[in-house]
Amino acid sequence: MGDERKDPSKEPEPAFVRLVGSKAARKLRVQLQGKQNVWMGLGMSGLIGWSVTVPTVLGAMAGLWWDRRHSGAHSWTLMLLLTGLIIGCANAWHWLAHEEKSLHDALEAKDE
Repeated sequence: MGDERKDPSKEPEPAFVRLVGSKAARKLRVQLQGKQNVWMGLGMSGLIGWSVTVPTVLGAMAGLWWDRRHSGAHSWTLMLLLTGLIIGCANAWHWLAHEEKSLHDALEAKDE
């Protein structure tokens, strides 16, 4: 009976090992390009802030206008402010998800 150990270099690479290797290579590329993307990151944070702020302020202004014209038991200012905030947060989330997907697709294209 001989030594029946398999040579690991001849075995196919498991999917998990390929995935970890791909993510590590992507992370290294992003770290190397990080200094170039500082301004892009600041611009993105500003854009996200405005995408939440504008609908919130517009909702509050519309609510104030409605409350002055039609007073009632309910505060339209508060209700429309919250509606604007929800719309703004949904808008920011949608935009971030879209940007993350496009960045992921671009990195995947570079891996191939």
